[in-house]
Amino acid sequence: MRDLAFIAFLLALWGFGFRRPFVFICSYVYIDIVSPQRLTYYLLNSVPISLIAVALAIGGWMIADDKRDSRVTARQGLILLLLLYCFATTQTADFPIEAADKWQWVWKNLAFAAFLPLTLRTRLRIESLLVFLTLSAATIIIVGGIKTLASGGGYGELNLMVDNNSGLYEGSIISTVAIALIPIVLWLIRDGTLFPADWRVKAFGDALCFACILMPIGTSARTGLLCIALLAVLMLRTVKRRMLYIGAMALAGAAAIPLLPSSFSERMGTIKTYQADESASTRIAVWQWTWDYAKTHPFGGGFDAYRQNSIRYDTVAVQGTGASTTVKRELTVDKSRAYHSSYFEMLGEQGYPGLALWLLLQAIGLWRMEVIRRRHRAPDDELAWAGRLAGALQHAHLIYLLGGAFVGIAFQSFLYLLMGAQIGVDTYSTRRRREEIAAARLVRRSARVALA
Repeated sequence: MRDLAFIAFLLALWGFGFRRPFVFICSYVYIDIVSPQRLTYYLLNSVPISLIAVALAIGGWMIADDKRDSRVTARQGLILLLLLYCFATTQTADFPIEAADKWQWVWKNLAFAAFLPLTLRTRLRIESLLVFLTLSAATIIIVGGIKTLASGGGYGELNLMVDNNSGLYEGSIISTVAIALIPIVLWLIRDGTLFPADWRVKAFGDALCFACILMPIGTSARTGLLCIALLAVLMLRTVKRRMLYIGAMALAGAAAIPLLPSSFSERMGTIKTYQADESASTRIAVWQWTWDYAKTHPFGGGFDAYRQNSIRYDTVAVQGTGASTTVKRELTVDKSRAYHSSYFEMLGEQGYPGLALWLLLQAIGLWRMEVIRRRHRAPDDELAWAGRLAGALQHAHLIYLLGGAFVGIAFQSFLYLLMGAQIGVDTYSTRRRREEIAAARLVRRSARVALA
């Protein structure tokens, strides 16, 4: 029955898409985030539904969509340049078979991110994209929140609908995405127009934000705790009564500590004693190996180049206090450990040029969102909603980049869908601004002609 429900929902989306081609875009977002083919026992997992959705999305845009307001930006060009560069490093990868496997989904994420802004011509489309992105991720987050409330969760113990611990179903990744999603949810509550702005929408949005905060607790992901801290700091930019907000956050944090499961508290305690934690020590050792590897391989080793690493490190545990303190060191030898960082993932796989391209993409996105946020921050501005959305997308981007410092998510689809939304808001705002300037010039010219 569950398989039939997934199939019926997907066919319904595609059916609507033949009337409104942009729905094909939304169906791809749903498939990319939820991965329904991994949740079914048969049928969907044997059909390339992601490829079908891409073909329908591009075909619908080419055949039926209005392209008058479509614009190609420099950032889309950089995404395509990164795509070509990754293709080149895949051809010379240290592990060609494994690199080809990763390339199969990386190129789709990059190509779709370059294509997506061409379709985001209106506010309705931008908002529809964000609603589908939010609700698709919410299908995972709500399940995780309910299970956290029921069992408390634990590191590696929270089953998020599938046993396959990859993509958004991995604890640290979904924790990062969940916290990054909160600014977007808050924007949809305030400025969304797809649903009536009543108590039901606000109640669902608030409950979803609560579920997002529960994700780092249920997964015991230390990365999620850092993302929550950054979100709390970033929200200082938007709240009106900052001192009241700081006091409320401190009170809420103090009240929540006794209610947290012991597994979460113990896991967070390893942040201070990272040298005794094998997971943290492994990451530092892998980062050092990657740094040394890039010195001799400046153009990277292609996807999954980490498979050749061999690391040795000491875990340091301090036992006792005062005069009876003892320091215990234990040598650990390991190999083929993943990067556990988007930045070192890019450095090891794509080298200095790939890392520079990737960082440039992030920097331009953050800068352009700040420009739009400042341009439309006046409350009476017709595009004030775009200014607030730019701020929300910027905050989501910053949170994702912080989480990416400790998780290898440089090519995850959520980041590139976020980039597509940013470019869409940017081009929409810029086009409207140019139209206003052109209209103002026409009025002045008409006035001069009348006076003459």
